[in-house]
Amino acid sequence: MSLLRQVEVGVANGKTTAQASKEALITEQTYYRWRKEYGGLQVDQARRLKELEQENAKLKQLVAELSLDKLVLN
Repeated sequence: MSLLRQVEVGVANGKTTAQASKEALITEQTYYRWRKEYGGLQVDQARRLKELEQENAKLKQLVAELSLDKLVLN
């Protein structure tokens, strides 16, 4: 989030997106991907989104394992 904000400030100060991204040590594509995903979020909202994504991944893994167990038992 801080790097996204850093690039936005650089662009607001007259730099190109490429220049501001380079100064933040990220690629321009990364900046656009992050902006698309986290653009309108506050820091706490982005943190919560990451937590939910991690929980979702764990639950998907659990369902996959249980599905395999069920197949083996049948």
